[in-house]
Amino acid sequence: MDDLDLRKVRYFVAVAEELNFIRAADRLHIAQPVLTRQIKALEKELGVDLFVRTTRGTALTPAGAGFVDDARSMLRSAAAVQRRVRQAARGGSRLTIGFMPGILPTETVRALRERFPDLAVDVVRTSWDDQVEMVLDGRVDASFVRFPIDPHGLTVVPLYTEPRVVVLSAAHPLAARETVSILDLGQLELLQDPAAVPEWQAARPGPRPRTRTVEEKLELVAGERGVVILPESTARFYTRPDVVHRLVVDLAPQQVALAYEAGRTSVELAAMAQIAREQHP
Repeated sequence: MDDLDLRKVRYFVAVAEELNFIRAADRLHIAQPVLTRQIKALEKELGVDLFVRTTRGTALTPAGAGFVDDARSMLRSAAAVQRRVRQAARGGSRLTIGFMPGILPTETVRALRERFPDLAVDVVRTSWDDQVEMVLDGRVDASFVRFPIDPHGLTVVPLYTEPRVVVLSAAHPLAARETVSILDLGQLELLQDPAAVPEWQAARPGPRPRTRTVEEKLELVAGERGVVILPESTARFYTRPDVVHRLVVDLAPQQVALAYEAGRTSVELAAMAQIAREQHP
């Protein structure tokens, strides 16, 4: 079998996400007939049909649906390799560490720099939407992540757990209570991705309004638009006078872990994992 052409794989992912050759071609800034030829060439190389094309539109075949995640993983890995090679060409040792809101990597970074005085360490704040993607595509070398995550392609080092709380408007009647339950919150709007709170998703399936940053979420909470579920450390970090947080007694604690790309054997990454474990026994 010939080696896969990453350009064709990128074209495939665009069509798989758009399910429309014209929109995918516009997104890729190429002509639609060129895109069609490239997809047909990829299908020939793989020996399978990736799409079903009908007058009603475009759909993935079972083979195509099974290829999507692997294709994205290939593109992320290729991007990560490019970043590391370019970094190596600039000379010097450098590590970029990601962290989710409420997690403070300061002590780990300090210990790592003491062990490797010539190592340059950068830190980057991540979000729920990109905390794993940034590791897999090489924007960060390792990241402090919050569960739930998809561990595929990662080495995951569990560190500690912390309680989850609901953030309410200070004017809400539940703000007078010390603790609440999921049932108490049943009629309120969840202002975040339900996948971040599987228990809520199970209790109240369906779409929810989404916001990206903690600041955006808290602004809506203060305006009595709904509530958010956060780790306790995040809620404390973003304290403001018009919102309060209360422990949700029937939510399991959230796992915090260190994650980096599976298969990487960097001495610095191994040391960082050891340091993080020792700091969170």
